[in-house]
Amino acid sequence: MEKKPLLARGPVVVGLAILCNALWGSAIPFINLGYKLFAIPAGESATQIVFAGCRFFLAGLLTILFTSVMQRRVVRPKKQNLYMVFCLGGLQTVIQYVFFYIGVANTPSVKGAIIQGLNAFVAILIACYIFRSEKMNLLKWLGGALGVAGIVVVNLDGSGMGGGVSLTGEGFLMISMIAGACSAGAIKHFGQKEDPVALSGWQFMLGGAIMATAGFLFGGRLHPAGAGSVAVLLYLAALSAVAYTVWSVLLKFNPVSRIAPFMFLQPIFGVMLSLILHGGAELPLMRYAAALALVCLSIVIVGKGQQTKA
Repeated sequence: MEKKPLLARGPVVVGLAILCNALWGSAIPFINLGYKLFAIPAGESATQIVFAGCRFFLAGLLTILFTSVMQRRVVRPKKQNLYMVFCLGGLQTVIQYVFFYIGVANTPSVKGAIIQGLNAFVAILIACYIFRSEKMNLLKWLGGALGVAGIVVVNLDGSGMGGGVSLTGEGFLMISMIAGACSAGAIKHFGQKEDPVALSGWQFMLGGAIMATAGFLFGGRLHPAGAGSVAVLLYLAALSAVAYTVWSVLLKFNPVSRIAPFMFLQPIFGVMLSLILHGGAELPLMRYAAALALVCLSIVIVGKGQQTKA
């Protein structure tokens, strides 16, 4: 029997997928903290885009520098594959995060976490029905529904779900979610032809530069307020560099449906971290336990669906 690659082995996949989504789950609380430290109000969309652009340019720079030092050469994609950098830079960074940053600033955190949690299910649907890299079946539908249920359970505490729906809030987060799910399929496809680490780093630098420049031209300005604001920006850049690079490599060696359900963990990590950072609230342990159980069951069922012939 042919030996599985290290990054396709169960314990390695589970550990790295959880790490990625723990990092992503911390993004929204730290973005909101960054808005506070940089004094960026909800209506300052141009400044929010500058903030996001700086974050992703730094993420790409960190990725390329670290990998280049490790490999003792400048890491870059082949010339014939440069279009992949432009495609991912536009889809995964510019489109996804322009809408994401504006949407987060105009959406209650509970709603934002639930919409973010839908990303996993949408990624599976797009992989099956648009990229056709795998087949959908009943177990994947069931597992996806259970994952969404887990996100709803962890967030529905009787607050934050009112106030209607706005285009620049919930609407923008939905657009961001769809762009992110499409980028997962694109990474899976491109990763078979090009080094996913090189793609990740360079698309971040390209997308971040475009975002920062556009935000600046529309009047956005950043005003760091001490070491804390810079530290938050660097943390956000580092989490993107680590999480997206590892996730891209996992997508190269695994079907989307095998690792996408772990994305249901993002809002659980995010809500817990928000409560810890803001303090003053007791962790609803029973509700978290129920949500975590549903998400874990979702991961197992979707995994079984991936092993089942459609």
